[in-house]
Amino acid sequence: MMSQTRRACFAFFLLIVASPSLLIAAEKRPAAILVRDALTAPGQPATVEAKLISKRLMLIAALGGEPLELVVDGKVVATALTGGDGRAFFAYTPKAQGLAPVHVRIGNSPRVDQAEGQANLAVWEKRQPILVIELSSLIEEPLPSRIPSIGIAPESERKPMAEVADELGKLTQFYYRVIYVVTLPVGGDGFQKSAEARDWLKRHKLPTGYILALPADTNALGAKIDELHASGWKTIKTGVGRSKAFAEAFLQRRLDAIMVPEPTKGEVLRKAKVAKDWKDVRKKL
Repeated sequence: MMSQTRRACFAFFLLIVASPSLLIAAEKRPAAILVRDALTAPGQPATVEAKLISKRLMLIAALGGEPLELVVDGKVVATALTGGDGRAFFAYTPKAQGLAPVHVRIGNSPRVDQAEGQANLAVWEKRQPILVIELSSLIEEPLPSRIPSIGIAPESERKPMAEVADELGKLTQFYYRVIYVVTLPVGGDGFQKSAEARDWLKRHKLPTGYILALPADTNALGAKIDELHASGWKTIKTGVGRSKAFAEAFLQRRLDAIMVPEPTKGEVLRKAKVAKDWKDVRKKL
């Protein structure tokens, strides 16, 4: 009888000791997955980059050592572990051309709750014409008001210029593929900025394209153009943008640049074409 009592007490003691660890093991931390767009040609390998971050309260921290899965057409096509910076890289070789959504999700993790992120994989033939567009050139300028505004609305909250969706639709329906360039503010996150740009384009029913987030560096776009040309994307010949720096990156490489909307006289570059709106852009291509 005493032996049974001791065994029962010992089992109860073990349960008490083990309970906190069981609760901790059962509690998974919430997380979010951000994914960058990727570009490749049919039959050529693509690198899809994802980032895993925690979502606990206001704290945003990278989560390393977690398994992620790349899902295409409902099938897991690659797996990877996140590094100390929360990033993971997947190698995948698509066969069919087009612009397809890819998903990244949490694998079998005892520590992180289920989460999923999405981006676009652009699989284009290298002979297809590509138009590079500065995202800010699509956005409508706020009308002047007698009442001073408090701050400036972020790009994600502003509307596209008139007729942009219609004109871009005509350009991309049968001919052009599109690369959208978004500029990162100092300290900005390229993953987050890319996600915001995708959401903005979708919300305003603009053509889907490959989103390229670049730092606010006057040389960043030019270096990327050189990199793409060296990789065989020779059909990148024209850029349509709002800023002087964007247009200069193309003109310096003897490529065409169209500035829209029409800038002030001091901002017009000598060899750049100028369009008053997006209907005018289509006429100048």
